[in-house]
Amino acid sequence: MISNYNYKTKVYFVATFITTYALWFAGAYVSFQEGIKDLYMIFMLPGLMAPFLISLVMIHRSKNSDLKTDFINRLTNLRLIQPKMLPVFLLIMPLSVLASIIISLPLGGSVSQFQFAEGFSFSTGFVPVLLLLLLAAGFEELGWRGYAFDSLKSRSTYFKASIIFSILWSLWHFPLIFVNNSYQYEIIHQNIWFGVNFFVSIIPMGVIISWICIKNRKSIPAAIVFHFLVNISQEILNISQTTKCIETVVLIVVAAVIIALDKEMFFSKEDLAFEAD
Repeated sequence: MISNYNYKTKVYFVATFITTYALWFAGAYVSFQEGIKDLYMIFMLPGLMAPFLISLVMIHRSKNSDLKTDFINRLTNLRLIQPKMLPVFLLIMPLSVLASIIISLPLGGSVSQFQFAEGFSFSTGFVPVLLLLLLAAGFEELGWRGYAFDSLKSRSTYFKASIIFSILWSLWHFPLIFVNNSYQYEIIHQNIWFGVNFFVSIIPMGVIISWICIKNRKSIPAAIVFHFLVNISQEILNISQTTKCIETVVLIVVAAVIIALDKEMFFSKEDLAFEAD
């Protein structure tokens, strides 16, 4: 957070939601049109990039050199990443997935969930799914960590900013349930509660990603790597949607433990000082 800059929080989120929703609802419409449905990603990709592009516009128009320097430093300075944090952010999601599968077994879950998935659970038109998972992690975190989260933190504690951000991030995904063959479309047509679980699961995940970023001195690459690990962890094993509901509970517990162990940071009203190396 830059102390000498007045963040335009409402402007940022209104612009991001309007831009993304307009593009993704257009993509949703195209995804059902015979003859052109394979072109829906032409609308989906710019919508995915909206948080990042609007962050760039906000930073550029701020005319604040400290804000610009801070963004570049957090984007390019890999020394911000703390080596002691690497095992934590590399293992949180894989271990959460494995724990969820183990918990599911006595509840009727299949041992086959430990097997690697034969393919991805959704399709993405002419864009390879693995590439889209990487692009999603990259463009989202470039926007969310480039401007959005700090703008919320400028008005509140890390805890409140993390919760508000996570709820907004969850709602940002809403149009995807209308996009033919998207992950969100597929699960909500299996069972509406699976769709509800997806949106609920984003909230503890948002808190965890925010914490990972903060503990790595607000490094944007750290957030991108963790976000990508989250995405790939959801696809690499043959995990059922019922187990993903269990996983949401596991993530809530993980987020609660993190908050409890680092409550001084989460509830402090003073911004942390991060010096550029």
